[in-house]
Amino acid sequence: MVNLASFLDVTAAAHPDRVAVAHEDRSWTYAALLAEANKVAGHLTGLGLRRGESVALSCPNVPEFTAAYYGILKAGGVVVPLNVLLRPREIAYHLRDSGARFHIAYRAVEDLAGADVGRSNAVPDVYPIKVGPGGVVPWAERSPHFGTLDVHSDDVAVLIYTSGTSGQPKGAQLRHRNLRDNALASSAVYEIRTDPPDTFLCALPLFHAFGQTCLQNASVASGGKLVLLDRFHEVEVLRRMADDGVTVFAGVPTMYWRLINTLQSARDAGVRTDRIGSTLRVAASGGAALAAETHARFQRSFGVTILEGYGLSETSPAASSARLGEPVRVGSVGRALPGVELALLDEDWHPLPPPGDGDEFSGVGEIAVKGHNVMRGYHERPEATAAALRDGWLRTGDLARRDAEGFYYIVDRMKDLIIRGGFNVYPRELEEVLMTHEDVSLVAVVGVAHEVHGEEVKAVVVRRDGVTLTEAELLEWGKAQFAAYKYPRIIEFRDELPMTATGKILKRSLR
Repeated sequence: MVNLASFLDVTAAAHPDRVAVAHEDRSWTYAALLAEANKVAGHLTGLGLRRGESVALSCPNVPEFTAAYYGILKAGGVVVPLNVLLRPREIAYHLRDSGARFHIAYRAVEDLAGADVGRSNAVPDVYPIKVGPGGVVPWAERSPHFGTLDVHSDDVAVLIYTSGTSGQPKGAQLRHRNLRDNALASSAVYEIRTDPPDTFLCALPLFHAFGQTCLQNASVASGGKLVLLDRFHEVEVLRRMADDGVTVFAGVPTMYWRLINTLQSARDAGVRTDRIGSTLRVAASGGAALAAETHARFQRSFGVTILEGYGLSETSPAASSARLGEPVRVGSVGRALPGVELALLDEDWHPLPPPGDGDEFSGVGEIAVKGHNVMRGYHERPEATAAALRDGWLRTGDLARRDAEGFYYIVDRMKDLIIRGGFNVYPRELEEVLMTHEDVSLVAVVGVAHEVHGEEVKAVVVRRDGVTLTEAELLEWGKAQFAAYKYPRIIEFRDELPMTATGKILKRSLR
């Protein structure tokens, strides 16, 4: 079983009548999903798609995404999932950079984002294909029978574009074995069940690796039911958790923060939130630092411990995770996944020593990852690939400590490190403490240019509803919490913080 699409072939053969994917009032069985994927594969092959060629996919979280995804793979193509919020100019960039021959666009995306840009002079060689909520429209008459093309395990399956939080987005080349093994390793850590199968709720965008691997691919591999939401709406997420008996959920920290702050509104809307804790058993978090306060409040609300993990697009994405049943280590992203190695490196690629006798933690180093999950490289970016990869090790740009038992604790992004007057200030440390203030709802700490200190510490704060916290009050509170060189001197209040489509705080716009 080399082609990632074999997950679907095997499960559809074993459980054809199980519900594979559901969205709003629609649901497809595994037999129906396989038939739709086969139609996609047959149509693309008929149009001349060759093994290893790229197909861009602009589609929200609807069953057609999953059908198109596996259909492209079955035909031997490379899936290039695009953020559905991209505008025509941005779509054109991704189509050109990826070399996509075809562009499959869901009807709503095509209307809103101008996905027909492939017809323009900007990208003259892209063949546009529309799909809609009634199924995969252009190939409705195609045969539902199509054999999955044999591929090499090192062939690229998916080209995931980095979020572009720094510079132009780059395409991370994820191989069939990367995504297959990462879905299986994640499933092992989450103790995913096959009989009876789990019910997965996916409000993460499927154009991102987290949703693809840990929810979509893990669900299909295990014969689970994948419940899709095409946008994250707190009350609707809680409603589906309660009504569908969701057992597995994954999200970024801002999603968990929004859920626990919407509980009363959901109850007022008739959602039986008291049912959630009786079925939900896996709540995974990744993509950014999870505040200790958010972790504790979710546990109190549902009796479920959030499993914080670590990963990035370049690692398919999961690299480490907490485990079910283990004692909670606040601030830890767990241990390496099965088949994955983690190390802390200095700037010259030398590994840092483990904690010494009597030391709780090692020194701070840059996380490096090696294993089944590491990408082949960046698409047509040899210099960027050489800078990130050496002897199978991937440098991540994230700083961490390690304890004696192999648990990792993220300190911060290297690019987010603030150097004030020669002292290192780690924004995550400050954010964790600021979140404990009773009037603070959400916060991001950034460094801004300063003529004397080089950088000054700035906190951008969202206050809780109905409070009147002032800049002077928070400054005084901060002085009592932090050393003189690190407390925030600049406080800015906002109604909300800017986010990427995957729910990460967009810090560059706050500096």
